[in-house]
Amino acid sequence: MNISFELYKVFYHVAKSLSFSAAARELFISQSAVSQNIKALEEQLGCSLFSRHTKQVRLTREGEVLFQHIEQAYLAIKTAERTLDEMRTLARGELRLGATDTICKHFLLHPFQHFSQLYPQLKLRVTNTTSPGCLDLLSRGLVDLAVIHLPAKELPANLQAVPLQELNYGFIAGPQYRQLQGQTLTLEEIVTYPLLLLEKATTTRNLLDQLLAAHNLSVQPEIESGSIDLLVELTKIGLGLTFLPLAYVQAELASGQVFLLPLELELPRRHLGVVTRSDFPLPLAAGKFMELLIFAAADTEPAEQLPT
Repeated sequence: MNISFELYKVFYHVAKSLSFSAAARELFISQSAVSQNIKALEEQLGCSLFSRHTKQVRLTREGEVLFQHIEQAYLAIKTAERTLDEMRTLARGELRLGATDTICKHFLLHPFQHFSQLYPQLKLRVTNTTSPGCLDLLSRGLVDLAVIHLPAKELPANLQAVPLQELNYGFIAGPQYRQLQGQTLTLEEIVTYPLLLLEKATTTRNLLDQLLAAHNLSVQPEIESGSIDLLVELTKIGLGLTFLPLAYVQAELASGQVFLLPLELELPRRHLGVVTRSDFPLPLAAGKFMELLIFAAADTEPAEQLPT
């Protein structure tokens, strides 16, 4: 088959928005033209790609399979266009990054500021989600790189990680549990107290669940949240104990608002890292930001000077 890329481009935008009118606006063509393009594509492929019920548009099974491949191809082409454009100049373009809100707050603010000073014309698009969610966005080509808590398991073959900073984990408590301060606790004792934990779809929660399972323990959290900052605040007012990377509570530990609970066993460690795709060329803007991250982790400044 020799199918025009324009047909696939129209299909991509309809499948992405599930709306013929939205695709028409995005492509600056009429809705009638969108419908004609989709009809032509369906005729050439010999199958229906969309089911239409009144005003609702849904992908058929064949449409879903096609979209999975077309999305990758379309985004690869757009990435290639951006890369070629950036090879000429870094005066325009964008950096698409995935990271948790906590990582943005505690690790990325200075790199964001430095990047903005170096390349003020570049747009910075940050998507906040869990670390596994960031990997999904990266795998689908929706972000250029992801800054995450690296999982213990190996990444898929098309993803590669650069560790930036080692993370120590621990259980912390607020003043209401002052009687525990200085005591060395076992995991069995820890799980008898109310626990405030990150939701399951997070690297930190997965780490804790694996640790508990290795000791034949399980837990029903008092509160689950997707926000480390919220868990810290809830711990400070005495609603329970929480488990998290200690790098994110250094100020609270130093001021005595919370304290670390010593354990009998040594807790595993993980790394904060940046992940990229090995099967896609890294856009120049993303490569420059990655350099800033590596320098930030090493607590040094990059050699490149600010533009005059």
